[in-house]
Amino acid sequence: MTTIRNHLGSPRLQSWEGVTQTKRIMSGGWLRRNRVKLKSFIRIIFGFVWLIDGLLKFQPDMISVFPQLVTNAGLGQPMWLYPWFSFWSGVVSQNPAFWVYLVGIGELCIAAGLILGLLRKMTYLVGVFLSLVIWAIPEGLGGPYGPGSTDIGTGVIYSFVFLLFILISVSYGPSKYSLDRWIEKRIKWWKKLAEF
Repeated sequence: MTTIRNHLGSPRLQSWEGVTQTKRIMSGGWLRRNRVKLKSFIRIIFGFVWLIDGLLKFQPDMISVFPQLVTNAGLGQPMWLYPWFSFWSGVVSQNPAFWVYLVGIGELCIAAGLILGLLRKMTYLVGVFLSLVIWAIPEGLGGPYGPGSTDIGTGVIYSFVFLLFILISVSYGPSKYSLDRWIEKRIKWWKKLAEF
């Protein structure tokens, strides 16, 4: 044990071994050694987020509530956005079950792709698209903006997460912990569907 003075000059005891270990973790040694596992772990955890999102679409009242969610997204928006929200409110009101189940099945497919590491290329691209659609319609572009606004909505942030997955995939290569890797060993053309 060694005595170290804090910013006020008071002595405190601290182990140099603990400091060295903390420095090693903070400098990226641990992150660097575990990056392959971590990139898969983060992908899988994000997949469970999408799984929950998808399962919530199949709640009994979702079909009756969904058209109102889309209509409410347009409230308080600038007038130049009124045609956009009016259009989607009308479309969703015609057959809400179709739209709820379409989005729910899409989210469950994205969840399966993320959790299993299956068709990652397609999963990431569809994920960007669906995230932006969700952000632009039922999330109301994250608005309306004004006093009391706290964020821009989750959909746009989800799309950036998918873009980061694409960037990681391009930068660090195929995921070691994925079903795609196993399939690619057996079916050579699968790589075109799974990798960037």
